[in-house]
Amino acid sequence: MAASGDIEALIEMMARLPGLGPRSARRAVLHLIRKRARLLQPLAEQMAAVAATARECINCGNIGTAELCEICTDSRRASGQICVVEEVADLWAMERAGVFKGRYHVLGGTLSALDAVGPEDLRIPRLIDRLGEEAVSEVILALNATVDGQTTAHYLADEIGARAEVTSLAQGVPVGGELDYLDDGTISAALKARKKV
Repeated sequence: MAASGDIEALIEMMARLPGLGPRSARRAVLHLIRKRARLLQPLAEQMAAVAATARECINCGNIGTAELCEICTDSRRASGQICVVEEVADLWAMERAGVFKGRYHVLGGTLSALDAVGPEDLRIPRLIDRLGEEAVSEVILALNATVDGQTTAHYLADEIGARAEVTSLAQGVPVGGELDYLDDGTISAALKARKKV
């Protein structure tokens, strides 16, 4: 190894990030060092600031810098709808689309018998509390189309019961998708979710 101990430690830490392996981490660290004044120093300062201020919203589970996130405190958001997602990254993806104007609830994962994750390990009790507190009329389940995601969706539908209407995102052929390139599960879901033209 030609790198010093501190640099090697940084490479090892970067390699733990999703999407980065040892080689990508090494390239990223070398790039940061070469652009020290323009990238490395500002990045280090911003990471320190985020480490000091980032926190989980006590209401929905989003990440922000205050006790309640900007979405939960935005009076322009429709309070009658809650979109339930697995992780904060899913919430951010929904926000990028810019089409949902309600509020969110981050579960923090999915139910999983194999991983011993039960309802008490997720933010399900807080979701149930919010249904009454916020006069919620619709809960939109925007969970991943995995076995655990679907198991969680069925559990939530049963728990929510008559308290609110439960809907889910449509599944099937993506915009611009070609049938020849889709897997059997996607085609099956698209056929079941067909609508009148």
